[in-house]
Amino acid sequence: MEARTPPVLLLPAPRTSTAELIGQAAAWRGYDVADRAARVEGRRVHWYGGPRAAARLAGPLGLGLLEPADDWLTHVPRPLLRRSVRLTTVAEARTLRERAFVKPPSAKIDLLPAAVHEDVTSLPGGLDGSTPVLVSGVVEFAAEYRLFVLDGETVAGSRYAVRGRLDPAPLDAESRAFGRTVLDATAAGLPSAVCLDIGRLVDGGWAVVETNMAWFAHCYAAEPDRVLDVVLRAAGPIASVAERDRPYLSGSAAHPERAQG
Repeated sequence: MEARTPPVLLLPAPRTSTAELIGQAAAWRGYDVADRAARVEGRRVHWYGGPRAAARLAGPLGLGLLEPADDWLTHVPRPLLRRSVRLTTVAEARTLRERAFVKPPSAKIDLLPAAVHEDVTSLPGGLDGSTPVLVSGVVEFAAEYRLFVLDGETVAGSRYAVRGRLDPAPLDAESRAFGRTVLDATAAGLPSAVCLDIGRLVDGGWAVVETNMAWFAHCYAAEPDRVLDVVLRAAGPIASVAERDRPYLSGSAAHPERAQG
């Protein structure tokens, strides 16, 4: 009997520390781990890497890349946000005269670094006025945590920062509990495989930070094998994407008709 061709995890160079860890986990499961698309044509391919390369290769490799909607954060209940958040454009943001935190809605837009602006008119020049941005009230996080979510459940996670500085550590009971509260309220409006960032505020309360594409997110102190479970679902063959996840395929993430939980 002819041996079955194993699936592939494509990890383009240069590899991050997370890519190395989940690559090892995939190899232990029997996946071929490759760094060049030319070596995987015609194979069942999964992806972990940057959004620009992913956009270029998704069609030729038949990849279905899941990502949260650009406006997801604006639909999170206010008690879970602890701040105002709106999705707007660079042109509209420049008209604001208030202190605000401004960031791109996803990692696909890398021309604008996330930052607090004392006056949003200070946004850097050279940006297309139609570029989408999230503008939010300013809050201070004492600690921030990343949850890797599969089917509405946290399957892996890590603290990644303390007072804005990188400081990975395992999840604690409080972060897990708040994550459960957020997912109970919002998982219906997220892809089935996604990253959710949450944080403990300096006043002791908790708030949602943002969501991220699982196929382009650092795992920090999270268990790589469990992170791999989320990555494989979030970036695999488009033919295997469930109907529930099709509105979250890359390229349709800004569509307002998505269900919000």
